[in-house]
Amino acid sequence: MKKRKRGRRKKTAQLELSKRQELKKELLSDEIKKGVTRTPHRALLYAVGISHSDLDKPFIGIASAYSDIVPGHIHLRELERWIERGIVEAGGVPFIFGVPGICDGIAMGHIGMHYSLPSRELIADTIESMVKAHCFDGLVLLGSCDKIIPGMVMGAVRVNTNIPTIVVTGGPMLAGFYKGKRRSLVRDTFEAVGLYQAGKITEEELFMLECNACPTAGSCQGLYTANTMACILEAMGFSLPYCATTLAISSEKKRIAYESGRRIVQMVYENLTPFRILNFNSIYNAIVVDLALGGSTNTVLHLKAIAYEGGVDLDLKVFDEVSRLVPNIVRLEPAGDLYMEDLHKAGGIPAVLNALQKFLKPNITCSGKNILDIAQSGKILDENVIRVKKPYSTEGGIAILYGNLAPEGAVVKQSAVAPEMRKFTGPAVVFDSEQEAVRAILGGKIKKGNVIVIRYEGPKGGPGMREMLGPTSLIQGMGLADKVALITDGRFSGGTRGPCIGHVSPEAAAGGPIGVVKDGDIIDIDIPNRQLNIRLTATELKARLAKLQGDLELRQKKFKTGWLARYCELVSSASEGAVLKPKR
Repeated sequence: MKKRKRGRRKKTAQLELSKRQELKKELLSDEIKKGVTRTPHRALLYAVGISHSDLDKPFIGIASAYSDIVPGHIHLRELERWIERGIVEAGGVPFIFGVPGICDGIAMGHIGMHYSLPSRELIADTIESMVKAHCFDGLVLLGSCDKIIPGMVMGAVRVNTNIPTIVVTGGPMLAGFYKGKRRSLVRDTFEAVGLYQAGKITEEELFMLECNACPTAGSCQGLYTANTMACILEAMGFSLPYCATTLAISSEKKRIAYESGRRIVQMVYENLTPFRILNFNSIYNAIVVDLALGGSTNTVLHLKAIAYEGGVDLDLKVFDEVSRLVPNIVRLEPAGDLYMEDLHKAGGIPAVLNALQKFLKPNITCSGKNILDIAQSGKILDENVIRVKKPYSTEGGIAILYGNLAPEGAVVKQSAVAPEMRKFTGPAVVFDSEQEAVRAILGGKIKKGNVIVIRYEGPKGGPGMREMLGPTSLIQGMGLADKVALITDGRFSGGTRGPCIGHVSPEAAAGGPIGVVKDGDIIDIDIPNRQLNIRLTATELKARLAKLQGDLELRQKKFKTGWLARYCELVSSASEGAVLKPKR
């Protein structure tokens, strides 16, 4: 009986393969493996170990960000194997290739952070180069952490052959545990430094937090940028359901990797390409989910960049329009005290989609199902985590501010700002780098009521738009979070909380108004009314801006050689996604 069942399954699989071949007989990879002129190409393919029979199968690239130094990627080697199994079982031939991956936590606070956002462009270029050079029929993107996954997607949608693509995110880390409480990287190490500096914890407690905050592989435990990107890519339809919230160390993650491998081969025969998934509707759905979750402000940069590569018109104002409509129904760390593991147990992204059905737009997903069908089948298993009936606020997690200090816009994670701090006025204390600000905070030079201004940290001026998790964590740990505000033309980690306004555009290095702020200038922050202004007359502001242009011509660039020197010449404004644009 068992032999007959296995025989039936084998016969069914053969019939399915035959049907797929009828649907699409010509493969993109035929360019490198068919015909007399491709004899040398086939010789090289045989050299990597494939058989003659493999030449009739789809070639599937697996772009993997595995490395030994990034916690979010250390386990990807095992997931590569499960993806391979799925591809082979479905009748494809897998080929793994690597892409770079920077750990922002390790790169934070020193020269390394200059390279983090720019690495997104290197990753996109790598994907484009590998896919175009080797004529893959399908592509699996495997990675975690915040610049890696958006960079991969940017590269995939840029490829004009437009090969079917599926994303497998590595999954969140399990929460740590110490002194009867669950712990996380940002709150219990970065912010703990400020607590220690303020004398609120001992050196031994600091050491124990250091040892217990990150107990497993995976991306940081809260709704920081890596996990936010995973959630919104699932909402866009690039990942299979539940992929974003499934823990890195779980067997369920292996099964999702396996099913993603099987699914990509099916997508090749269905011709389900990124351009069928990526459009205004899918990006809109991503924004809806992002704002309902209260995700990282970095998603504004990344969604703008993905839209740019995909030729989708996405105005920055769309984020704020959606934020006015969509309630904030989930609050994970840093805005709240829950973790990604709690969201997964509550039903994951399908449950969130279920709660947001009336805001979603119809669109196909990599699963072959419409996002509305996935939303309808999602089940909310814990209304204390996904608060449909009693949302945390009637507005979404991100707000876009405008004013004479940010003519092109600025971004704030309003869900992580206390209600009493959403309107704030104070004198500016100005710094031309993150390091200067950190020294001042540690030196006790920041007083109640100050507005800290950190500039020349934008895409060009940084270069690389460094994250300001160091200063914001110190402010939080030292008990200043409800007493001061911070604005910058740089950006913030997804772990930032408090009245911290980033992406101020145009940046100082591009002649933006943030470049003319002086110590003592009064700055008005009004999040409810979406305003960010400096109290200067139009005449005085114009005069200062004219002088700034002359000063910029004399200002020395921080990097005169290497990749970053080229990057700052080509990178666009944060309001445009900080993408590289060729000079005209």
